[in-house]
Amino acid sequence: MPIIQLETTINAPIDICFDLSRSIDLHTISTAATKEIAIEGITKGLINYNESVTWQATHFGIRQKLTSKITAYNRPFHFCDEQVKGAFKKIKHDHYFAEKDGVVVMTDIFLFESPLGFLGGLFNKLILTAYLRKFLTERNQVIKQFAETEKWKELLDGSS
Repeated sequence: MPIIQLETTINAPIDICFDLSRSIDLHTISTAATKEIAIEGITKGLINYNESVTWQATHFGIRQKLTSKITAYNRPFHFCDEQVKGAFKKIKHDHYFAEKDGVVVMTDIFLFESPLGFLGGLFNKLILTAYLRKFLTERNQVIKQFAETEKWKELLDGSS
């Protein structure tokens, strides 16, 4: 099962980084290239523990839906979202936040398992792992951009 681990340093308060990472609105902005939109569950604002969202997106020219649920939540240090319905056999995405010397280190640990056994494994190696790494890296750069500027105020109203 492939695992993608990313670290992103952000010069902003930990609570802002945490909340931007669970913002449905920011997710939509950061995934505009795949036309990802929330269509069911929590479709705006901040997603919380035990809540779910269904995303509709186009990847590899195929429109698909994925429902994920927040299965762990410890603000502002960690939350986990897991696929409960979708094309993958499994997705588990842990988001960790730590403050070191006034800078936040945001760590993503993204586990996924494709369907189709050997063929799915081959697709992971040849294409999907690099595609998902790029997808997550681009998303994290948008979080960083919003957190390090006044743009975060467009999405977060001070509530948690």
